[in-house]
Amino acid sequence: MGAGGSDQTTMTSHDAHPAPAHGSAPANPAPGDGHGEHGHAADTLGPVDVRMWAVGVLGVIVALIVTVGFVAATSFVFGA
Repeated sequence: MGAGGSDQTTMTSHDAHPAPAHGSAPANPAPGDGHGEHGHAADTLGPVDVRMWAVGVLGVIVALIVTVGFVAATSFVFGA
């Protein structure tokens, strides 16, 4: 045992489960396991969420109203 420590290294738990040998992975993974398709599923997009789009458009309109109010309140001139 070393000074104030144990003889175990930090990799002891990894030694029980060694990594597979280099080149041992299958060359062609099984279809449908997510690796062969590179994560591109054939799922289609869902329907458009009209309520959320309406809230987003409303937010843009409110932001424009606030901007116009700011310009009017400060007598800002764009050509100056």
